[in-house]
Amino acid sequence: MKKIAGIGIIVVLVDQILKLLVSSTMPLNASKEIISNFFNISLVHNDGAAWSILSGNRLLLIIISLLALILIYFLFVKGKQLTSLDILTYGILMGGIVGNLLDRIIHGYVVDFLDFCLLGYNYPVFNFADCCIVIAACLLIFDVLKEGLLCKKSL
Repeated sequence: MKKIAGIGIIVVLVDQILKLLVSSTMPLNASKEIISNFFNISLVHNDGAAWSILSGNRLLLIIISLLALILIYFLFVKGKQLTSLDILTYGILMGGIVGNLLDRIIHGYVVDFLDFCLLGYNYPVFNFADCCIVIAACLLIFDVLKEGLLCKKSL
């Protein structure tokens, strides 16, 4: 658990530092083009979850985050023999959840700033913690698929 916590703390620190840098150097709802027609730094406040779902439900989102952290720990981490990939995955997942949870508790919203336009679709603005959560989810899916393939080969 110490390694997971260490990775999680690094994720939270990077996330909070990036959010502080953007928040302290840009006005709210401002945007700075980095790569034309592809990537901007755009400071927005999101009081919901992904794509602003559950907007305005701060307490519910805090409870969901806390429950997610508790469930991840007790169902997937505690007492388990974890691989290095598992440790990395759960560390970045829990760090990402905590990064956004801190925003909700401290500010009442999540600070988002990564703004991409892909193939003409302007993707909702997100942050480093969100990236970590998505990467961890992809790693978990990969792990489940890999285990499924290994089980089929052994039959």
